[in-house]
Amino acid sequence: MANVHEGHRQRLRDRFLKEGLDGFAPHNVLELLLFYAVPQRDTNELAHRLLARFGSLSGVLDADFDELCQVEGVGANVATLLKLVPGLSRRYLDDYDENGVVLATIEEVGTFLRPKFIGRNNEMIFLLCMDSRGGVVYGDFIAEGSINAAPMYTRNILEAAMRRHAVSVILAHNHPRGLALPSNADMLATRAVFDALAAAKIRLADHLIFAGSDYVSMRDSGFFSFERP
Repeated sequence: MANVHEGHRQRLRDRFLKEGLDGFAPHNVLELLLFYAVPQRDTNELAHRLLARFGSLSGVLDADFDELCQVEGVGANVATLLKLVPGLSRRYLDDYDENGVVLATIEEVGTFLRPKFIGRNNEMIFLLCMDSRGGVVYGDFIAEGSINAAPMYTRNILEAAMRRHAVSVILAHNHPRGLALPSNADMLATRAVFDALAAAKIRLADHLIFAGSDYVSMRDSGFFSFERP
């Protein structure tokens, strides 16, 4: 039997190929994506159901696998496809972030680091090691915690920075369900890292906190008051 939705699917594909996604409503984006996990059924209703459950397109893509599977019409294939998108987005953006890129301003640092936290549902600590020009010599996650806390191991940070012969270091972590503001624990941990790096003549240049599309520089916000002139 012919798929009665094939004409609609082809029109939506053709529209995407001609116009891109910019003019698509969120349910149309999901509908198009779901074509590739639901080959025989109308995906419009399922797209609306997902948006109603999770509130937005990003909410759908950031939802846990098990939560997605609780939605009527979502099986393992659909949930896997949806969870693939944030990870694929990070990998795509990371292709632009090769070692050697020079980060001269806080805005450049924020733009460089923000994609690395896309779709992260737990707090994670990212370490960026830089040379004397501000060129990136190393960048990776060094710790993962829970939804509201992540361990910041001073010794691991110091060892990683020394191993890469870093002149300066930038830390970053995310608040998945909070604001881009440092907690008391964040400030205490930052001070401990600052002191440990300073003893090795490595500068802690900044600590950025990300929440969604927002971020705060602890240095620019005055939280590095412990730094000596």
